[in-house]
Amino acid sequence: MLRTASRYRLLAIFVLPALAVYVVFSVFPLLSSVALSFFRSSGRGASMFVGIGNYIHLFTDPYTSERFWNALLNNVEFFGIHLLVELPVGLLMAALLTSGTLRRARGVYRTILFIPATLSVVIVGFIWRLIINPLWGLVSFPLLGDAKTALATISLMSVWEYVGIPMIFLYTALLAVPEDIIEASRIDGARPWQVFWRIKFPLIAPQFGLITILTYIWTFNGFDIVYALNGSAPGPNYSTDILGTLFYRTFFGSSGQVADLDQGATIASVIFFIILITTAAYFVVLQRRIKTYEL
Repeated sequence: MLRTASRYRLLAIFVLPALAVYVVFSVFPLLSSVALSFFRSSGRGASMFVGIGNYIHLFTDPYTSERFWNALLNNVEFFGIHLLVELPVGLLMAALLTSGTLRRARGVYRTILFIPATLSVVIVGFIWRLIINPLWGLVSFPLLGDAKTALATISLMSVWEYVGIPMIFLYTALLAVPEDIIEASRIDGARPWQVFWRIKFPLIAPQFGLITILTYIWTFNGFDIVYALNGSAPGPNYSTDILGTLFYRTFFGSSGQVADLDQGATIASVIFFIILITTAAYFVVLQRRIKTYEL
């Protein structure tokens, strides 16, 4: 009993500092933001409890609701482009790295492909602005100046930077596939593409759910790449305005918009609930099925 108590005491010594930092810098600001969304500041600096009044205003006011739904739809497109491009490209790169074709320089290629994910978003945005500049770049069309192409262009730039992350997930999953299963399939006469699609791919399929939900969380928290390329302005005719930039512009005030702390906290809370509900649904429904399949 004493050994168990001392073990728990030792565990608490190691866990509590990290837990305290997490509570102070993550949990407390989150709860404060949600609490702030239920109040409305008066002109004299006092705050009045309005319940869900800020949320009603966000979804019913013609101007704010139009900006919110536009940002939400742009965010869905931002996520969709990441998902539809990142997953296939990451899978292709992971398959090439584990195929044996790049056996001698596999570590070098793996490092080169992952380097963009380590770069600063500001550097990535600056480099891509030079590349696609209509005056001296490789593209004569103003991709960031057209509402039809601006968001897709920014999304593909972001994909270029972060495609190494799903690649690493899938690469490690492919390395974990038992070699005896692969060898047995080769003895039975299976060709390389049959080995990949009929044996390796089903075994690494659960990784796609994890990559999808992580991509969803990251893109709906997205802000930096849009800000690095367009600043706080949401691009031509709000075509690149996503939830993160909408929150920034509302909370801090920018691009001719006056700061509104209460409405900004409301938008931040809505973003949190959107991510929370989807993530919870993933873990309750899909992840439970994956565990049942693995058992």
